[in-house]
Amino acid sequence: MKKILVTGGAGFLGSHLCERLLAEGNEVICLDNYFTGSKRNVLHLLNNPYFELLRHDVTEPVDIEVDEIYNLACPASPVHYQFDPIKTINTSVVGAVNMLELAQKVGAKILQASTSEVYGDPHVHPQPESYWGNVNPIGPRSCYDEGKRCAETLFFDYHRQNKVKIKVVRIFNTYGPRMLPDDGRVISNFIVQALQNNDITIYGNGLQTRSFCFCGDMIDALVKMMNTGDEITGPINIGNPTEFTIKQLAEIIIRLTDSKSKICYQPAVMDDPQQRQPVIQRAQEILHWQPFTALEDGLKKTIDYFDFLLSEK
Repeated sequence: MKKILVTGGAGFLGSHLCERLLAEGNEVICLDNYFTGSKRNVLHLLNNPYFELLRHDVTEPVDIEVDEIYNLACPASPVHYQFDPIKTINTSVVGAVNMLELAQKVGAKILQASTSEVYGDPHVHPQPESYWGNVNPIGPRSCYDEGKRCAETLFFDYHRQNKVKIKVVRIFNTYGPRMLPDDGRVISNFIVQALQNNDITIYGNGLQTRSFCFCGDMIDALVKMMNTGDEITGPINIGNPTEFTIKQLAEIIIRLTDSKSKICYQPAVMDDPQQRQPVIQRAQEILHWQPFTALEDGLKKTIDYFDFLLSEK
């Protein structure tokens, strides 16, 4: 039995990860400050004697004996990370330092949940790990994009200088049950609007592309990455390489919800990437992983979750 710390463990992805790690027979400490995470996401785990819930902010040091650390703590949607941009960059940078210091102290392996946003609005498409990105360092998204880029720098410097055992994955758009209905992400926005028969809002012309990975597939990849040998550090792209336009996504969700919603267009958002698609060759070769959940299958599960959530209100 391993003792594993999951920061951001009460969040969307973190709660699914805690569930998976417990199912595999591990002891799990879930650390969260509940800014975007929720106790509701882990309530069903509280009776498990090997699960511990700790209210804590990663910008403050913590001293826990653990074997592995998954560092997922950081608001990941523009609505939330732009709410307090200074707090966001502190979470990414100071939080990374605190978790790396802990990993160094106790000899733990540590995985950083980085992001496809390190590529910015890319000039290279699709995006391989070798691409250095095109990021605006002073724009409204910079607190998240540059915070995550700096966190990657810290991870590799702690690895080179202090021999910390690191794993870095770059997560592309991920969706599924336990997303927040008000997080401003495109899938949650469209589903909530469709279920309420409101206009579906597209910012820009709708021809910008994204690739969407279901949360179950993403969790598989995170666990596989952590279980690789110490020589595997990453970064490794994790995402679904099948590309859709935002307009296509809206049309699929309208059909799956049998909604009366119409699509309406608003001005494009500043620094919004026009293309986002991962090259996942390294994940396929090193992790023997690729996503298997088709978009419509994952959307049906996500729609059912939001339908239940909205029916409670």
